[in-house]
Amino acid sequence: MKTELDHLADLAGQGRISRRDFLGRTAALGVSAALATTLAGKAFAQSPVKGGILKAGLQGGESTNSLDPALNLSQVTYSFGKQWGEYLVRLMPDNSLTNMIAEEIGASKDAKTWTIKIRDGIEFHNGKTVNAEDVAATIERHADEKSKSGALGILKNIKGVKASGKEVIVTLGDADADFPYLMADYHLVIQPNGGKDNPNAGISAGPYKVTVNQPGVRHGGERFANYWQGDKLGHADQVEIVVINDATARLAALQGGQVHMINRVEPKVVDLVKRIAGVSIENVSGKGYYPFNMFCDTKPFDNNDLRMALKLAMDRDELLEKILRGYGSVGNDFPINEAYPLFTAIEQRKFDPEKAAALYKKSGHSGSIVLRTSDVAFPGAVDAAQLYQQSAAKAGIKIEIKREPGDGYWSEVWNKQPFSLSYWGGRATQDQMYSTGYVSTADWNDTRFKRPEFDKMLFTARGELDQDKRKAIYHDMAMLMRDEGGLIVPFFNQFIDAAATNKISGFVKSPIGEMMDGYALGECWLNA
Repeated sequence: MKTELDHLADLAGQGRISRRDFLGRTAALGVSAALATTLAGKAFAQSPVKGGILKAGLQGGESTNSLDPALNLSQVTYSFGKQWGEYLVRLMPDNSLTNMIAEEIGASKDAKTWTIKIRDGIEFHNGKTVNAEDVAATIERHADEKSKSGALGILKNIKGVKASGKEVIVTLGDADADFPYLMADYHLVIQPNGGKDNPNAGISAGPYKVTVNQPGVRHGGERFANYWQGDKLGHADQVEIVVINDATARLAALQGGQVHMINRVEPKVVDLVKRIAGVSIENVSGKGYYPFNMFCDTKPFDNNDLRMALKLAMDRDELLEKILRGYGSVGNDFPINEAYPLFTAIEQRKFDPEKAAALYKKSGHSGSIVLRTSDVAFPGAVDAAQLYQQSAAKAGIKIEIKREPGDGYWSEVWNKQPFSLSYWGGRATQDQMYSTGYVSTADWNDTRFKRPEFDKMLFTARGELDQDKRKAIYHDMAMLMRDEGGLIVPFFNQFIDAAATNKISGFVKSPIGEMMDGYALGECWLNA
């Protein structure tokens, strides 16, 4: 027999009771506030509510940010791009692809020619209908060496793009069975004429039209009335991202009701946040990692003995415990973990100050080594640098920490300075991850790891349809990067967001990326 609580849940699911009434009547039944909030979240989860202004407070915004999706660097432009931008395909939490502007994608038998059929009836924010020419121009622009696009590395294999009626035909130099996954890259927002006329206009076919663009301060959009998916996305009338790079201020904004969700909750305060009434921690493991990057082509890091000494001088277990508080797993100096289907485990590198000291002496380097960091690099980045400084000292290596300001870190420090902290969110496939950040020609090769034999293995794996052979190649690539690259990976992180679940519904954890892979503002809604 159903209880009164069951009856209330049924009414909520049928939209016959407001959330406020639900919470009031459960309180009258003696249900605790915490349990009532949880039950309300479940009861109203299938009943999206339209209207209102949904706000997120996010770390990862700078005054130098641009609406040009080719230049997307950090989480604010990433998430805002998912509101106004639309893509050919979308990567789902289970790592599958869903067609968006692309109605179908098919390949030739040799996986070198791909045909993309463009969906009818999709409208840009400026009223123009999306066509094959727009899609072809978008791919061309990002594949252009002069574009400086963050997607350039994964598009190097494209030899030709042309529009033909409702189809776009892409010709590759080498076979690539993963080509459709590349099209989910967050830089590849489909724009009128590919963005060639005005890439910074913020015009695409997403659920929201850009109304506010104040880089480093605030970004906002209003629901696009002619959005092609109708009511599936874009429940709020307006969405807003407030740039809050300070972790304490970000949490205070959530607790004080100024925003409804925040990203990058510091692991050290997770237990505190869990005690805040009406707020839930949304954490999930994925492919993200927090690296220490060394430029392999810049002194003193052009010496592999020194690079190896710096790798062995890191106490990864201590960093995982004290920085991530267990919300992650140890890294092994290559950017792939068990979240990737073709991952192969490799013997875990351990802290070895004696061997590090010997290799450091062998390198011939003397004097301090400058390591640049910032609060915006990742949660706890400054503390991580200090712990590393202490462990390196045990090997006789002097690390000088330079704390950089948050505004400008991604434009002036990351990928510009020879030793710095960073973060990567991972990619859909191993090929895409390596192509974006580690192939010799990648614009985002932030360790300057440029090895022809590595590139050759990557291209070979890309065209290999035998999964066992492909897995073996990826193993060899990982070993080469681990032992000779400029990447130090102390740990893979969990994405830790927080949401005011007493005020919003629809938040679903995604291992693809934080803030529901950037879609949280478009998919969540304000409670009635």
